[in-house]
Amino acid sequence: MAHFPLNHRLRQTYRFVAAIAGLYLLAAGVIGISQTAGDPFFDRAGGAWSLGLRVNPAGAWLLVLLGVVVLGGAVIGGNLHHHLSMVAGWGLLGIAAILLAVMQTDANVLHASMINVVVLILAGLAVLTAGLYGKLETA
Repeated sequence: MAHFPLNHRLRQTYRFVAAIAGLYLLAAGVIGISQTAGDPFFDRAGGAWSLGLRVNPAGAWLLVLLGVVVLGGAVIGGNLHHHLSMVAGWGLLGIAAILLAVMQTDANVLHASMINVVVLILAGLAVLTAGLYGKLETA
């Protein structure tokens, strides 16, 4: 059984960092949706950029979904934040690894570039760290 620090004194700071990461993902997704409106869902020909990330409609909607999950967990807080951040952090890292593996192939349906991978890794590590230190002691 894993040991997570309970009631860590920097719990709120890490939760704030997770909220910032979620807000960035959400904002990049919303801006990406507005910039790619009318494009095919898995468009790979366009060159839309949103807050430094290359996006197509599918990638923008994925960013919105991830941002809502991460930001929602950070806003709600408590042990739900701990569990959501653990899952979302590993999910972000997994998505980054998959994007890295398919970047130069036809399987890159999200039209991702290396900066997308780097940002998803950094966001995933921030959210995962917030989840590691966000556990509360239950009575």
